[in-house]
Amino acid sequence: MVARIYRPSRTAMQSGKAKTRRWVLEYEPEAPKQVEPLMGYTSSRDMHSQVRLTFDTQEQAIDYAERNDIPYRVEEAHSPKRARVAYADNFKYDRRQPWTH
Repeated sequence: MVARIYRPSRTAMQSGKAKTRRWVLEYEPEAPKQVEPLMGYTSSRDMHSQVRLTFDTQEQAIDYAERNDIPYRVEEAHSPKRARVAYADNFKYDRRQPWTH
């Protein structure tokens, strides 16, 4: 029962940075999910998969795991590399591709 501590990245459906500043502690799945034969529902006997705790900082999440004797694994946050681009760059004389009209 290893917990994973990470900072979630933004989803593909959002352009802002909502819900990406907090750290999350989730348990790794212990058993695979099973399909219930009669109705086709997906179920699992793993109750820890329902636990998701959020913290303001990485240190708080690690401290919580250590106080409660939870083995954990920290995944470092990846910050996106964004190039600064100005609107005026569309009309530069030395563009890589020529401006056609």
